[in-house]
Amino acid sequence: MKTMFFENFKKGKKMQDQSLERSQSGVESILVVPELLPRKRTLVLEAGTTPFDSDLTQEFFYIILSGKVKISQINLSNAREQTIKLLSRGDMFDVLTLLDNQEHDYIATVLEAGEALEVPMEDVRTLMHNSDSFNSFMLSYIANEMRSLEELTLDLSLHDVYERLVHLLARNTVNEGGKSHLELIDNLSHEELATLVGSVRKVVNRNLQRLKDEGLIEISRKKIELKNPQTLLEKLDSAT
Repeated sequence: MKTMFFENFKKGKKMQDQSLERSQSGVESILVVPELLPRKRTLVLEAGTTPFDSDLTQEFFYIILSGKVKISQINLSNAREQTIKLLSRGDMFDVLTLLDNQEHDYIATVLEAGEALEVPMEDVRTLMHNSDSFNSFMLSYIANEMRSLEELTLDLSLHDVYERLVHLLARNTVNEGGKSHLELIDNLSHEELATLVGSVRKVVNRNLQRLKDEGLIEISRKKIELKNPQTLLEKLDSAT
């Protein structure tokens, strides 16, 4: 579930303490760039590129404004890839380096073109130290990141591919206006879905077909549509 970034900032004044608002689905809808981070530039994210690496994220912190960036690691001996995180609007990177100032081994690949803010890492650390409200927000965001990593670890160690797919679909289901639909993963290729659940495309294809046969989803080219969200949630309970 994504942390909301609803902070309001006033130019030249300290950030006001306020709670972070969240929608029922936990999906971010508004991001306001803090005026207290003046040294920033907009980075264009082009699909298929690797916009930042471990060297850059020791110097800069990134806030995703639009688009979609995959953070993954690859085993070079067998070419197996595991997606650690999908970054989209409102996500920030790299919180690990922000906290420990150590190099972080990863690959960042733009899946969907967009933009990001690039801010000096030292400015973010200073703001965390000087602003209670920003520090509180960052701690909340970091807690969500830790929870997501815990869920990924449990999925990979305790559940089969079918159950992992059920979890993935449920976690990315958004309810708006009484209707449920997938967000963030709805237009990913089956190969990308496989890297999210720690499997390979052939196995994921077979399990997606099983979900389709059970009447839970409809599959078209790079598009998954929910057909029976309630049954999906019931399966989530039984697979947990």
